[in-house]
Amino acid sequence: MKKFATLTVIGRDKTGVVARVTNFLFEQKANIEALEEQVTRGQFSMTLQASWKDRQMDRAAMQAGLARLAASLQMEITLRLTDPRRRQRMAILVTREPHCFEGLMRACRAGEIARAEPALVISNRRDLEPVARQHKLPFVVIPWNERAGAEARLLELLERHEIDFLVLARFMKILSPNVVWRYKNKIINVHPSLLPSFPGAQAYRQAYEHGVKIAGVTAHFVSMHLDAGPIIAQAGFVIRPNSSLKEIVAAGQKLESRVLVKAVKLYLAKRLDVHWGVVKQV
Repeated sequence: MKKFATLTVIGRDKTGVVARVTNFLFEQKANIEALEEQVTRGQFSMTLQASWKDRQMDRAAMQAGLARLAASLQMEITLRLTDPRRRQRMAILVTREPHCFEGLMRACRAGEIARAEPALVISNRRDLEPVARQHKLPFVVIPWNERAGAEARLLELLERHEIDFLVLARFMKILSPNVVWRYKNKIINVHPSLLPSFPGAQAYRQAYEHGVKIAGVTAHFVSMHLDAGPIIAQAGFVIRPNSSLKEIVAAGQKLESRVLVKAVKLYLAKRLDVHWGVVKQV
């Protein structure tokens, strides 16, 4: 039976990183299943999936060798053993609005999101702790007064709980590249507009003030740019003449959890391919 692992390499870009990492894996008798790398503003990021035939992987030698390689390259290299057959472990990030969180939980209970296991709920407030407890999920509050410290705590929790992907269920904080790099195309957000229209805060208010006739919501992968990541799913609704802002918000919120659940299902079905910043369904 094969053993599988995922490697993540992050740091300042330099010549020969891919060659040195892949050569090391060849020496460790690994087969490279998939590799994706990118460079943005001088920052290098690579995610690599490798496999070994039964009993050919020496985990201690792998860890020691990767530590030496990371020191030599002055980069961060992490290794996580994975099992392609197991359910993906999902972290849900929330703030105070419950509807998307509750929509995800309903979908999990109904078996709509059967390929994922809700493993952890993280928030910058305590408002939704009772909802998490109701579903018997660990709930951790991270004060977001200072982003670098908050994100360091977030990354530590994600590593400890072996999280595979994140869902931002109306989480009202912006994640920096320090987090996004590590979970490229593995952070799903829902935004209350038909992106690229009305990014940022108060999207429904912007739609109301601009007098648009059709508004909606968008589920997308989080990227380095605010509310500009690859779009996974969208849905719209018609704004009637003389609709109030409160009515627009209510109509939008009815769609938010539905579109978010659809995006998670597409992601888990491995039907999404991101090419040049655009999501293709395969």
